[in-house]
Amino acid sequence: MIELPFRQVHLDFHTSPLIPDVGVDFDPEEFAKTLKDAYVNSITVFAKCHHGMSYYPTKVGMVHPSLKRDLLGEMVEACHREGIRVCAYISVVWDEYSASKHADWLQVNKDGTLAGRPPFGNRGWRFLCMNSPYVDYVAEQTEEVLKSYDVDGVFFDIVMQTFPGCVCNHCMDSMKKLGLNPEDDNDLYRHSLIVSRNFMDRMDKLVKSLNSDASIFYNSRLRLESDDEFGMRPEADYFTHFEIESLPSGGWGYNHFPLFVRYYQTLDKDLLGMTGRFHKSWADFGGFKNNPALEYECFTMLSLGAKCSVGDQLHPRGKLDKTVYNLIGSVYKKVAEREEWCEDAKPLSDIGVLISSSFFNDWRTDSDEGAMRILSEFHYQFSFIDSREDLSKYKLIITPDRVNMDEVLAEKLRKYLNGGGKLITSYKSGLAGDKFILDDLGVEYLGDSDYCPDYFRVLSPADKEIEPAEYVMYERGTKVQPIDGTQILAETYQPYFNRTWEHFSSHAQTPPDKKTPYPAAVRNDNVIYISYPIFRAYILNGNLVYKKLVRNCIDLLLDNPLTIDNAPSTARITVTSQHYNGKDRHIVHILHYIPERRCKSIDVIEDVIPICNINLKVRVDGSPSRCYLVPEKKEVNFVYNNGYVEFTVPEVNGYQMVVIE
Repeated sequence: MIELPFRQVHLDFHTSPLIPDVGVDFDPEEFAKTLKDAYVNSITVFAKCHHGMSYYPTKVGMVHPSLKRDLLGEMVEACHREGIRVCAYISVVWDEYSASKHADWLQVNKDGTLAGRPPFGNRGWRFLCMNSPYVDYVAEQTEEVLKSYDVDGVFFDIVMQTFPGCVCNHCMDSMKKLGLNPEDDNDLYRHSLIVSRNFMDRMDKLVKSLNSDASIFYNSRLRLESDDEFGMRPEADYFTHFEIESLPSGGWGYNHFPLFVRYYQTLDKDLLGMTGRFHKSWADFGGFKNNPALEYECFTMLSLGAKCSVGDQLHPRGKLDKTVYNLIGSVYKKVAEREEWCEDAKPLSDIGVLISSSFFNDWRTDSDEGAMRILSEFHYQFSFIDSREDLSKYKLIITPDRVNMDEVLAEKLRKYLNGGGKLITSYKSGLAGDKFILDDLGVEYLGDSDYCPDYFRVLSPADKEIEPAEYVMYERGTKVQPIDGTQILAETYQPYFNRTWEHFSSHAQTPPDKKTPYPAAVRNDNVIYISYPIFRAYILNGNLVYKKLVRNCIDLLLDNPLTIDNAPSTARITVTSQHYNGKDRHIVHILHYIPERRCKSIDVIEDVIPICNINLKVRVDGSPSRCYLVPEKKEVNFVYNNGYVEFTVPEVNGYQMVVIE
């Protein structure tokens, strides 16, 4: 497995051929020194950009017309002299130069329009098809770079077809040969996967034939997908590692990285999180991220078992911005101080959340985001998993809202439950036609609820910290009939009527009228079923009672969780395990930064707000010899009771790590 350095910069250099002075201020020694002074030990630099311009004396492609030096070569040599790893960037599907020369290489949407930037658009890029002769051109460029330069890896960017698939002449011909129907979205998407995987297979063989030690990454491929055929597992072998591009202010948001990394941490490859130094997104020249925001984003990566990459864009003249690298260096110095306790550290999880996101699920990641937020805010230790994962690793499985289950997965879950496993499922997860595929839920499916919104009342023992009331549920649930012996945890109440133009009351939903015979939540032995899409409802509406109901259901099933604490919901607490001196030690990561919507477009982190006297219990096997804060190496008093190490962290000023060994 490739082991990546912890402190990387992804140095964008998409530079228009209209720029007249590319590279005129580049000084290789100054370039490398600026990186080294900022604690950078790995960098991705450009061989070819989205404009289709090459930054070395290519014989295959188009050298940027104003470039008068071998910029790529000088960058590689200067960085290597300073011990900095160098990866070469090659833009694949976005290549404006090739798009302008070869109209027959362009991707075509199923409605007949060209994919990407329209003819008179001034944003975005035109899409080249990976099923066209363009791929030969990319292969020749890749071979040229690898033969000419001692790069440590290749970063292929924009490896994707238009959604759900391309219908250019090349793709129509191959779909016909494969017996796929271009009028069917499922077949279009299947063909996109075939095309993309054929491209990766070809590049994989090419790169490894020229440099067997090179890292290989294909950007724009990472996704959450519950379907085996459409998911990442069939592609994983083409990647030496995973880089999760996730600029919170660039459209990804602060939910994206913690959601994705909790799945990719289960696939046994080195991980890199990628944020940006920009106030907004890529190419935001003059936009600088607040220092606390960059701290939070990089420290979140460390806390979830990933290494760090910060995106920047080099000025066309080739001089790195000192202010940018003062910012990056201030954070990477702190990362470097903590690496000792992050190397080969693996996140620990009590709970496995089966992915509900899918090509077939028009809710996309809503339910998974809701589950991630609820579990993170209550500080449970969890991973997102696919159907191939070993379920026995987890004390509790959650299937949020709309998890598709075939008989293979259903049988895995039956064996897991028969072996003592616990399950929380909601809404239509595992629904096959008009019947749940699992008989363990304790209910019979009758259809969709007749009312939306409707109301629910939580009953003992699921009512911890929930006042007795009829709480509104904004999303339509299911109507289920409990079987004999099933314990009712929450009841549903119907309104007087649904709101329509013909009958409505007051400003919003009609008030509750009476209790229905259909439960909102039930328990049948080791299984709890919630009839609402509760996880999606939380990410859409944020009602505290939705979160508390899920927590209470978890606590009914999950014995001895990995962590117990008194930290606020704004804190993030994770636990990693690291092999050290022949033994395993635990590292507890506590973060407290608060993203705030201070403007209309992005969340901002400006301040670090300390939290004090955090009482923690961490489940470990056997009494430890030490408990101490890092990187301060300050001892912490602790006691060991009933399988838990108990201690108090006096202050968390943004990020605090605690080692138990």
